[in-house]
Amino acid sequence: MRKVEGRDAVSSQSRTRSAIEAVANVVVGYGLAVLSQMVIYCLLEIPVAIGVQLLIGAWFTVVSVVRTYVVRRCFNRWREK
Repeated sequence: MRKVEGRDAVSSQSRTRSAIEAVANVVVGYGLAVLSQMVIYCLLEIPVAIGVQLLIGAWFTVVSVVRTYVVRRCFNRWREK
């Protein structure tokens, strides 16, 4: 495998591309969360205003971003040991 600046070429990614990927992941996740909530609430006949659904989706998105960050930091710490 070809080395790039001391890293495997496969795992090397610029910070800008990593940031773009992270933002895209969050946006797609938020959209899917809100869409799935709308479907579930409709199927279960639970009346929930769109503003509340957007707020719930935002809350779970924040929780997901924090969870992803913490898990990634833990794995990086374990890898360094």
